[in-house]
Amino acid sequence: MLNSGSRLTRWLGSAPASVLNSYAVGCAFFAYFFVYAFRKPFLAATYSGLHFAGSGIYLKTAFVVSQILGYTVAKYLGVKLNSEATRSRRLPAIIALVVIAELALVLFGAAPPEWKVAAIFFNGLPLGLVWGLFVQYLEGRRTSDFLLSGLACSFIVASGVFKDVGRAMLAGGPLPMLGIQLPNPFPALGEFWMPAAAGLFFAPAFLFVIWLLDQMPEPTLADRAARTEREPMGAARRRQFLRTYLPGIVLLVVAYVLLTTFREYRDNYMVEILDQLGYSYAANTSIMTNIELGVGLGVLGVMSLLFMVKDNRRALVAVFFVIAAGFLLIGIATLLHARGTIDGFWWITLIGLGGYMAYVPYNSVLFDRLMASTHFVGTAVFAIYLADSAGYTGSCVVQLGKDLFASQLSRAKFLQAFCFLIAVVGTVCVSAGGVYFSRVRQGSEQSGVK
Repeated sequence: MLNSGSRLTRWLGSAPASVLNSYAVGCAFFAYFFVYAFRKPFLAATYSGLHFAGSGIYLKTAFVVSQILGYTVAKYLGVKLNSEATRSRRLPAIIALVVIAELALVLFGAAPPEWKVAAIFFNGLPLGLVWGLFVQYLEGRRTSDFLLSGLACSFIVASGVFKDVGRAMLAGGPLPMLGIQLPNPFPALGEFWMPAAAGLFFAPAFLFVIWLLDQMPEPTLADRAARTEREPMGAARRRQFLRTYLPGIVLLVVAYVLLTTFREYRDNYMVEILDQLGYSYAANTSIMTNIELGVGLGVLGVMSLLFMVKDNRRALVAVFFVIAAGFLLIGIATLLHARGTIDGFWWITLIGLGGYMAYVPYNSVLFDRLMASTHFVGTAVFAIYLADSAGYTGSCVVQLGKDLFASQLSRAKFLQAFCFLIAVVGTVCVSAGGVYFSRVRQGSEQSGVK
């Protein structure tokens, strides 16, 4: 086993559960948090007035969609590559993928305009494979609900933080980092070189924390007994999983496509949406950090409650309830904002809370509990990447469709309309999916179940 001889790994293996869990969630949170230094700073720029190749598509939309296309291709590849990944290849694979992403950002800064869209695609492609490798450190443990929730909350907080960092680099000011002002070694940067500078600045922190995460011991025998053994899934096992649970998986994926599209749209255009809601950068230099930090803490609080449910079947029902509640919160908050009951800040915050209440379980505890409750031997990473591949595909379609067919709507107005749609359709699909899986008998007939 990798790191079996590491002194730190041996110490963690014999440490009290509270120490191991605190170490795991802390390292996972900050390791993936720093991955966002290579992913999100380019969204701090607006690329105002620029269009892609003389079309009606805004240049920022072209960049966003190109990066999402990179994620999308990665998710399809990850259905096979990540679900088959072995422990020994995990750390070098993560580091190599992030290095490729940073080199793509350098190309984004140096390339002529017609190649910048391609550069941002090659930034998204490797980053789209990273998530599943992180999940594999934490899944299949008795405390996986807590650990995976902490991991998922990292990208909520990081998304706001690194957009604020990007805006600070554009202005040449100190870098806001969770309440601390870091010295900025760079002068005021242009929109195209700023993303590479952000990645370079935070690369040492990322490398240190990912090394710490890699010292994690493997799940114990008790973990495997409680959450079902996790193994790489070959093509035959993947087909078997889909044949067995296809109706429920389809319902969950439809809801997730809407949810991913919402999450990506709100996240990628938050700078423009906040401006349209009256929150200028000059008066609100850390507003995105404040919004997403509040959302992240709220989601972590909700998700931590799932850790208290030990029975896998009851926990799965609780997960479906949380997801449905998240969809409903999106609709209620949007209705309140449309009626003038709450202001723009609280609308963006509450729909973020609702969206991530629904989104985070998909990327963490939903499929982990699903594998445990059905006793299907495999890895939750397969189902996560299956849902992600469909979700990012839908996101590309909607974002391009907005520019081409609904250009008269502001970013904020389009988001408002979309919130009403997903609140209704998402709640229906997830509720139906919950009913389906609640009726699946433990230990069903397929040979892949132990």
